[in-house]
Amino acid sequence: MEFPGKQKLVAVLDAAVALAGGLDPTVPVAAALCRLHADPTLQLPAALRTPVAGHYARRELHLSPEHGYSVVAMTWAPGQGTPVHDHGGAWCAEVVWQGRLAVDDYVPVEHEEPYWRFARAGRTELGTGGSGRLQPPDEYHAVHNPDPAQVAVSIHVYQRRLLRCHVFVEDPAAPAGWLRREERVLASDALD
Repeated sequence: MEFPGKQKLVAVLDAAVALAGGLDPTVPVAAALCRLHADPTLQLPAALRTPVAGHYARRELHLSPEHGYSVVAMTWAPGQGTPVHDHGGAWCAEVVWQGRLAVDDYVPVEHEEPYWRFARAGRTELGTGGSGRLQPPDEYHAVHNPDPAQVAVSIHVYQRRLLRCHVFVEDPAAPAGWLRREERVLASDALD
């Protein structure tokens, strides 16, 4: 997918990943995303602001052939969100391009497959230009758009193309306070 400023986005992210030199890349990548958000020459396609009915939209913008990271734009209609989930051991950095997102972090307390129990470790509210990062093993979280009227758009950089993850969902057969772990295939939505 091409858009004005994409070459700059790739160059800045390549430099941020290379700067990490094998250490935690989420710090320089999150800082790079904040700089890119403030750069008026980077203009994401207007269609990214269009939500998908029934679920938040995932649209891949770039897959780095050199570093392996993936850049995904997510579009969140008012109230849309995720269940508690992981990233399959992949790091992630993100910036809210438009709107607001709430991120709830969780810590696993115990599990007996397929059921897990979590304690909420905190909540972060990110406004436009705000960034977050996630580094395994601290990767359990849920994200949602808390705004009742405005669409949110976020840009996520993952360590690699994220094709599947684990989600933790309510199950009437589970003991009280426990969630069932299941694998979910992550697809990309078309950019209309």
